[in-house]
Amino acid sequence: MNKSELVAAIAERTGKTKKDTNQFVDALLAVIKEELTAERKVNLSGFGKFETVQRKERRARNPKTGVSVTVPARRTVVFRPGTELKAF
Repeated sequence: MNKSELVAAIAERTGKTKKDTNQFVDALLAVIKEELTAERKVNLSGFGKFETVQRKERRARNPKTGVSVTVPARRTVVFRPGTELKAF
């Protein structure tokens, strides 16, 4: 499912227009992005939790050439499913 399909499904369930629903989805994603950028967790009860974690620097191997390379440390976003989502 892509964003436009998501917007259409939400609009159908709520009876709102696709334009209003699209604005809502955009606002939701913007708030989640802002919170994660500020290194705060976003917990959607029953659904799951978005948070940022620090990945350590590590050694990896290029599978094509076999050359060993260093992958630098970085922050990344992780999603941990909630209990209701895990039930599937």
